Amino acid sequence: MEINDITDVVIRECIQIHKKMGPGLLESVYERILERRLLLLGLKVDRQKMVRFEYEGLVFEDGLRLDLLVEDKVIVELKSVEVFHRVHYKQLLSYLRLLDKKVGLLINFGQETLRDGLVRMVNDYEGSTKPPSRG
Repeated sequence: MEINDITDVVIRECIQIHKKMGPGLLESVYERILERRLLLLGLKVDRQKMVRFEYEGLVFEDGLRLDLLVEDKVIVELKSVEVFHRVHYKQLLSYLRLLDKKVGLLINFGQETLRDGLVRMVNDYEGSTKPPSRG
């Protein structure tokens, strides 16, 4: 499955979950529901995946935990907050860089509509740590 196909499926499922459940539940609730829906569609999903990485000879066995990794290609970071903060964008970008993944989704179930809480980030895309403009 191609990256764009994976992100399309994840986004579609998130929209359905948000429509049915509404905003404001705990992040872990949305995470488990999304995991289940993706698994039922036949996608490989790792939830709360601990990721090992190294930096200058130091090994971190538990320094990174992904909300979801779909098909070993797309990192999905879920939030349930009123608004995204700059650190949320930076967090996903760091995950993408450390794991050498190309695409990640930052999804906020705390927004009134999911469309307002959806960001697709691409690794090595200049300016990708900046929040999208709403103008």
